[in-house]
Amino acid sequence: MSEKIAVRTTDAPAPAHTFSQGVRKGPFVQVSGQGPVDPATNAYLFPDDVAAQTIRTLQNVKAIVEASGATFDDVVMLRVYLTKREDFAIMNDAYGEFVTANTTSDVLPSRTTVFTGLPRAEMLVEIDALAIVTE
Repeated sequence: MSEKIAVRTTDAPAPAHTFSQGVRKGPFVQVSGQGPVDPATNAYLFPDDVAAQTIRTLQNVKAIVEASGATFDDVVMLRVYLTKREDFAIMNDAYGEFVTANTTSDVLPSRTTVFTGLPRAEMLVEIDALAIVTE
């Protein structure tokens, strides 16, 4: 049985609470929910701009995926949490741009989008990911 390993990188924000940025066990990588946070300053970025928040959040997810030994092509599932239903189209456009630019095959990750409250008022979006490393 393979060991469970915490995934850590300075290219994504440090966790604010008692969880890992990501966890890898065997080929499976689970990335904790990420937000629009600058990894260098831990500041929340782009208030009221869901497109920019979506891109920053996906950059953080990608950094953690890569720190695990996977690539963005290894991502099989992304879960997007939005605070406002009316932001869906804007998020979807930004998400689509990022995902297609960072996926080299024709197979894009699966996705679920949920509308909910988030832990911080300035967060319009949070995204987590599941990847399977194909070494």
